[in-house]
Amino acid sequence: MKYYIQKTLNTDFESAISKTKEALQQEGFGVLSEIDIHEKLNEKMNIDFRKYKILGACNPPLAYQALQIEDKIGTMLPCNVIVQQLDDEKIEIAAVDPFASMQAVDNEELTEVAKTVRGKLEKVISILT
Repeated sequence: MKYYIQKTLNTDFESAISKTKEALQQEGFGVLSEIDIHEKLNEKMNIDFRKYKILGACNPPLAYQALQIEDKIGTMLPCNVIVQQLDDEKIEIAAVDPFASMQAVDNEELTEVAKTVRGKLEKVISILT
């Protein structure tokens, strides 16, 4: 089972970040955190890594629903979405598949929430152009 949903775009990095945030917002997600891996690896290890950002996305109503069902599920929140530079004009956007990651939790109610979140993240990825 694939653990992510992805798409490659022909655009620049900053446009891809902006488009991804807009698509997330359309599906009810906010970005709680933004980690610039390129910057952090350069700062901590003096490594010139490609442009790579991790967006920590959260859909508050669905997160709340999941937390009511399973109180330790916060260990798997928020949903990570990455934006990475593949080459000069190719950017990959990939989101975690929450259904795949929730297979480790034996809770049928939570599985239904994870399917809903996966559907929303699939829509986010599908509308990116």
